[in-house]
Amino acid sequence: MKLNSSSIKTDTAWKDKGYILPSFDRAKMIEETIAAPEWVHFGAGNIFRAFQANLAQRMLEQGYNTKGITVVEGFDYEIIEKMYRPHDNLSILVTLKADGSVDKTVIESIAESCILDSENEKEFGRLKEIFRAESLKLATFTITEKGYCLTNAAGETLPAVAADFEEGPAKPQSYIGKVAALLYERYASGKKPIAMVSTDNCSHNGDKLYEAIHAFAENWVKNGKADKDFLGYVEDESKVSFPWSMIDKITPRPDDSVNDILKGDGVEELEAVVTSKNTWVAPFVNAEESEYLVIEDKFPNGRPALEKVGVIFTTKETVDKVERMKVCTCLNPLHTSLAVYGCILGFDKISEEMKDEDLIKLVKQVGYVEGLPVVTDPGVIKPQAFIDTVVNVRIPNKFMPDTPQRIACDTSQKLPIRFGETIKAYMKSDSLDVKDLKCIPLVFAGWLRYLMGVDDNGQTFELSPDPLLAKCQEYVKDIKLGDNKDKESLKAKVLPLLKDETIFGVDLEKAGLLDKVVDYFAALVEGTGSVRKTLHATVA
Repeated sequence: MKLNSSSIKTDTAWKDKGYILPSFDRAKMIEETIAAPEWVHFGAGNIFRAFQANLAQRMLEQGYNTKGITVVEGFDYEIIEKMYRPHDNLSILVTLKADGSVDKTVIESIAESCILDSENEKEFGRLKEIFRAESLKLATFTITEKGYCLTNAAGETLPAVAADFEEGPAKPQSYIGKVAALLYERYASGKKPIAMVSTDNCSHNGDKLYEAIHAFAENWVKNGKADKDFLGYVEDESKVSFPWSMIDKITPRPDDSVNDILKGDGVEELEAVVTSKNTWVAPFVNAEESEYLVIEDKFPNGRPALEKVGVIFTTKETVDKVERMKVCTCLNPLHTSLAVYGCILGFDKISEEMKDEDLIKLVKQVGYVEGLPVVTDPGVIKPQAFIDTVVNVRIPNKFMPDTPQRIACDTSQKLPIRFGETIKAYMKSDSLDVKDLKCIPLVFAGWLRYLMGVDDNGQTFELSPDPLLAKCQEYVKDIKLGDNKDKESLKAKVLPLLKDETIFGVDLEKAGLLDKVVDYFAALVEGTGSVRKTLHATVA
């Protein structure tokens, strides 16, 4: 069983081993898609193969479309050269269910794979053809939030971007510069409409893509490298739209246990490729069953019938509410709570934490008791149903090899959104009292305890990367286990940190939560075992 077009057509073992093989005519789909492409996607990584490519496949299989999807890789060309094309653009999607079962699907919806290389005339020429096509309706993106950045941490324009601003759209070197050049090709071929849809997991993602593209259009026009009307084309929503979206699906790095399942079935050549850019890519992708994609319905050239396969189309305001529901209440705060205490208590899998009664009670109180009363109901997804799935299905899924250590990355950047917004809502409420919050302050105290880099057994552990880690550790560096006898001294050490609105979203002293956090922290540093003792007593 080799993953290629010939094998899946002729080798009956695929079906015998329980693999789901689509029934549509793939050769015809490829022919139609190449002749008149409708959907191009930038970013050939795991989330694309598990989600967008599977959406395209479900539309094909259910008869809602006859065309597939064109995938483009612009960061690591070897993904296409060493994985996609050797397997005829096929991949295996292994859906990991919470009940311990798996679904194995051969994804056949990718009609064409392309490389975003402006120095390669054949590759870039084909992409220009695609962007000149009347039929092209949308370009979607999963290039990570960093992909839209045109500046470095100091706010300085990146060298490749600065060069592209000066040189124009002929042969840009930066990622967004190349995308802008393709959009310019579409403009030059008759100002044809298109939706440019970021599906990256970041707030107001459509604005981030718009601002990046707009910067290129503005500079190219100013520097005489593009027609003066190109800027107006980018700014005209009836021509080029940049919808907001909210995406939610966990697609961890391909897991060894999944590799073993496929190998046991007889699938050959499963070895992963690690590219020269250190991208880890395999012929298969594993993902959770749950998935959400909510998109602002703004498509000037029409769109595929994605609503038939589970995508929710709505207003910008509703997308924003869904995002806030997920990030501020129903998912992300629960993850951070588990990350902080999971690291201190020695867990190495989030799913294992959901076998711990104290941690289950913690996330339920953070989500249901303290978060849900102030959540904004977006209408299209019920918060109660969403959080039920998170707590009962998604986080406990033993197949999800996610770790508290990974989720603990950049915690200082996450706290103001994941918890600060809830505190603000309590402070504004006429019916709720911020002082009734119990578990959110416990998470804050747990983070202070985490910053000490000492687990509940008194052993040191490695802290996860965080841009403010060194700064935040300064406030706890002199605190040792057993230092709780003088709470005023403890309070004085951490007070400046707890008053920092950029980290917590609010000044915890002004919010009336300072003493509660300090009291919890004092209990957490009593000695070995005090984290478990305090957690158990608080969530009981």
